[in-house]
Amino acid sequence: MADGNRTSPRRRVRRGGILTVLTFCVAALGVIQFHNPPAFFGRPFARKPVTAATLPLIQISPVAFGKSGEVRVRLVLPEDSIEYPLEVQGDPTALMYQWVRVLDTVAVDSLRPLDGAIVVAPDRPGFYRLAVANETERRVLDELTVTVLIPFEEKTGPVLNGYRIGTYLAERLRERDHPEGFVEVLDDDLARLHVSKHLRLGDLIARDGQSQWPRYLAMSPELLDKVELVFEQLAAMRGDTSAMDLRLRVSAGYRTPSYNSTVDLAASNSRHLHGDAVDIAIDADGDGRFTSKDVKVVALAVEQVEREHPDLAGGLGQYTSRRYNTPYTHIDVRGRRARWRG
Repeated sequence: MADGNRTSPRRRVRRGGILTVLTFCVAALGVIQFHNPPAFFGRPFARKPVTAATLPLIQISPVAFGKSGEVRVRLVLPEDSIEYPLEVQGDPTALMYQWVRVLDTVAVDSLRPLDGAIVVAPDRPGFYRLAVANETERRVLDELTVTVLIPFEEKTGPVLNGYRIGTYLAERLRERDHPEGFVEVLDDDLARLHVSKHLRLGDLIARDGQSQWPRYLAMSPELLDKVELVFEQLAAMRGDTSAMDLRLRVSAGYRTPSYNSTVDLAASNSRHLHGDAVDIAIDADGDGRFTSKDVKVVALAVEQVEREHPDLAGGLGQYTSRRYNTPYTHIDVRGRRARWRG
């Protein structure tokens, strides 16, 4: 459906993304946590001889999961150098890392020294977890999925590996206002992967009638974060935590340009094409139905989220007309405020 004026600047996946801090906690007389410590950030650690020792307590820093604390995915291009936030209780100088595919336990590369903030992403598209190891033990950190994209340039005309995407307006104008890359979904098992507390990967796949695998989509962690913040706000508005488990239905996430051209009233440069928009129905009052009243309550929650987090500003569309079987809300993170009704 229509999602307002689409002339905003493109929001792109950036190296480093929302993960900007590597923190190590060095145990001495106690545990001291250093967030973004100058002596560690982006610099190698002084290496000590490796001795047989139990792997120290390691966890992913809360900053990895967005402002909401509920984003479970990070997007990168192949072999990007990225910042991965860890908290280590103990000596970090003997630690190494490697990547393990989701739904598997076999490493896809050899161990590399964990020399500070920077790790190198795998060289092949897919979904990965970071494994941290010393000489005697390895631990897979499964709370966060690092997703390596297929670069946009690998699309051949309107098709990517047999999946029809279509042509972006930016391609015709020889501009770069298009996704930096695409998430490759190989099968339905991966489609069930949670990318945030409330959203699965399959919720965002285009409803374009194509059924073959692999399938491709663009996705925005900032959008996921905003949706989760909306759920938090709904809970705050109710004065309890029950809103965190309210029913939801996603009617549109990513749209290919090819599919978008068939959608009534859809903007030609819709934010759905960039993966940073979602059409979602939320049972905000918990009565078991999706109604126009729910849309109004969700809209209030979106407004509050944008007031508290102006960097997540975007479009808010309220679709409550009788032409829609289910009233729903359009939410995006285009970078500027836009409001409309449908």
